[in-house]
Amino acid sequence: MGILGGGTVGAALVGLLAERRTEIAARCGIELVPVAVAVRSPDRPRPGVPADLLTGDAAAVVARPDTDIVVELIGGIDPARELLLAAMAGGKPVVTANKEVLAGHGAELFAAARAAGVDLLFEAAVGGAIPLVRALRESLAGESVRRIMGIVNGTTNYILSRMTTAGSGYHDALAEAQALGYAEADPRADVEGHDAAAKAAIMAGIVFGAEVTTADVHCEGISTLSPNDIAFARRLGHVIKLLAIAERIDGDGGAGSAGGGGAAVAVRVHPAMVPDDHPLAAVRDSFNAVFVEGDAAGELMLYGRGAGGRPTASAVLGDLIDAAVNLASGAAAGPPPVAPARIHPIGELRTAYYLALEVIDRPGVLAAVAGVFGRHGVSIRSMEQEGLGDQARIIFITHVACESDMRATLDDLRHLEAVRQVGSVLRVIADE
Repeated sequence: MGILGGGTVGAALVGLLAERRTEIAARCGIELVPVAVAVRSPDRPRPGVPADLLTGDAAAVVARPDTDIVVELIGGIDPARELLLAAMAGGKPVVTANKEVLAGHGAELFAAARAAGVDLLFEAAVGGAIPLVRALRESLAGESVRRIMGIVNGTTNYILSRMTTAGSGYHDALAEAQALGYAEADPRADVEGHDAAAKAAIMAGIVFGAEVTTADVHCEGISTLSPNDIAFARRLGHVIKLLAIAERIDGDGGAGSAGGGGAAVAVRVHPAMVPDDHPLAAVRDSFNAVFVEGDAAGELMLYGRGAGGRPTASAVLGDLIDAAVNLASGAAAGPPPVAPARIHPIGELRTAYYLALEVIDRPGVLAAVAGVFGRHGVSIRSMEQEGLGDQARIIFITHVACESDMRATLDDLRHLEAVRQVGSVLRVIADE
């Protein structure tokens, strides 16, 4: 096989292939031998990768006659997309860990794989070492899934875990994550939710058989969260997690295919308050987990390392073995077709909300604020005031309300003279 990319995951994959070559051959009857590893700087030594495998010409690796499977670990859209399309056009199955290209151009890539009758496998693109894609695509193929909800970004989960357990501020927790190698020097893709949004799009496509891209995912990050938000969540018996959520919204026609007339797909990424007794609340540090709610199977959770060289390479190796076995037996037929998705607008979401307001503490303020909630049909479940005078802060938890009504409430609150600032607004998962 040819490997495109010799970074952390690529080098780990070369090492695993060397370690397990004999075992794989004995168990599967195939030999997996890398013929080349394409990298940007082939003259730079890469620990664990033999120098004679390194090359700077990725296109030549794809075109080589002794490259029968292509493993793409470059990341990003270009040139990965062109290389994957070229490999499949040449009749070569591909394995990728590239969430960006799948979330942005998945329909095109899947169509190319079907046309060529080759495998396009991507277990490592969503949950690292967690066998999530295979479970959703195969084990739950006959299940009618209502919702899939997960912690799919280890960087943000580590930051929120430190803010919860150590009382760290956001910036201190981020600096610690960067020092440990959990966060990039430029962490925006993680902390603003874009990494999780790409994974949410991929999961939604698998679960609902729908064509979902990153552009369909409502996305919010964690950079505005404060220690006060974390502390108040703890007092309510909740923790704050960045969640990727994909769910089926049944219409008047009843449950059905997400691409059909009966149901739509809602896909979103945002921080949320999760009750302490929910399985996702116990997922800490850089671990990932995905919680599945099905009509027949009930509730399931898959948990494990969501990133890192060897865990991710382990998932890639599993796909590589499948692709090699299918290639040898002629069993590959390409991925199944997907239907166009009907995306449920975020404004029509119904959930409960947490809201923090900084107000001027004087008579009539609470009545004015409550009047704004009432005018937009948002019912207050509980209210608590912290501080006095210019330091007064009111915390609200609402009953289930429509997102558009909550947004209208927030707009009006920002124009109230007594409201100095509208602070954090979080969705409360327990009430969805």
